[in-house]
Amino acid sequence: MLRRCVSFSVLLSLAACSGRSPTSRESAADDAGGAQPFSQTALASFSSPWAFAFLPDGKILVTEKAGSLILFDPAKNAKATITGTPPVLSDGQGALMDIAPAPDFATSRALYFSCSEPATGDASRVALARATLDQAGLALKDSKVIFRASQDADTGGHYSGRIAFSPDGTHLFFTNGDRQLFDPAQDPASTLGKVLRLNLDGSPASGNPLAAKGFHPAVWSYGHRNLLGITFDRDGRLWEMEMGPRHGDEINLIKPGLNYGWPKASNGDHYDGRAIPDHRPGDGYEPPKLFWVPAISPGGLAYYDGALFPAWRNSLFITGLSGQSLDRIALDGENASKADHWDMGARIRGVRAGPDGAIYIIEDGEGGRLLKLTPPA
Repeated sequence: MLRRCVSFSVLLSLAACSGRSPTSRESAADDAGGAQPFSQTALASFSSPWAFAFLPDGKILVTEKAGSLILFDPAKNAKATITGTPPVLSDGQGALMDIAPAPDFATSRALYFSCSEPATGDASRVALARATLDQAGLALKDSKVIFRASQDADTGGHYSGRIAFSPDGTHLFFTNGDRQLFDPAQDPASTLGKVLRLNLDGSPASGNPLAAKGFHPAVWSYGHRNLLGITFDRDGRLWEMEMGPRHGDEINLIKPGLNYGWPKASNGDHYDGRAIPDHRPGDGYEPPKLFWVPAISPGGLAYYDGALFPAWRNSLFITGLSGQSLDRIALDGENASKADHWDMGARIRGVRAGPDGAIYIIEDGEGGRLLKLTPPA
């Protein structure tokens, strides 16, 4: 794997509050650890895992920060490395990022994945690739980058790179973070700080709402920061989660053509203490459905509608890195509310709803465990 030093200042806010008072939009669930109404089973551990996805046969693909792709068989408790992954610049927040089987994976064996790709000098960019999985040969075949962000940066952070397919399987939604450059999130020509809508071959989809206004033709919505989760609910609504600056983590309902405000509006502040205007009615920016002050540093987002936890159907689950947490967000049409908050005792990088109705989460860092959550016995 390719590794290179990048001039990157990691900006963390793990402790102090921003000084803002909680608002009526913040739930008491922020402060309640909550007894865990589920049993945890550790399935396997990995080297700084980043994301995971289920295959139709029950096996699980896991991406690791340094660039490895692991095939895990829970039935045999066996792991194998898939060859053919691309070079990954994994310093800072770089990684082999998201992984998603194509809507027609059962016949095409196609996988989509994202990574931080080296560019000129110390620069890098987020890339979206497609490959065919030769599962018997433990290899990716015909791997090809089908989309690259419009800008490179030497910051080493805010790649985002999350993938969601439209409910009808005809389009792919892909997140491009602002790369810690702020202004590109409002720049019509840039893909940074945007949700993108692509064809399955990586080309900009026709009918995107802002192309006629001079935006990059792939842009679906803009004014975003570091978009680390994107998913559809059962009614076809698109939900997105992103890290705020110093606090102000967000869950947004994504609608075509809207401006979500970054860096002009945020419910957090700059890391150096400078204030950012809060979202306010009439400011021209779409406000988040929910936000967190203090921050939980969200790492992953999943939609749950399974049968194993019937009371939690039609919910979002969001993981906390600095928060070391798992949160449940109850959905009601276009409304979202903070329902449950559980202290997990470790940084949680990702979450998925399993095909068996269980909830699966994966811990951050070296030795991060894949955990299966089921109703208590």
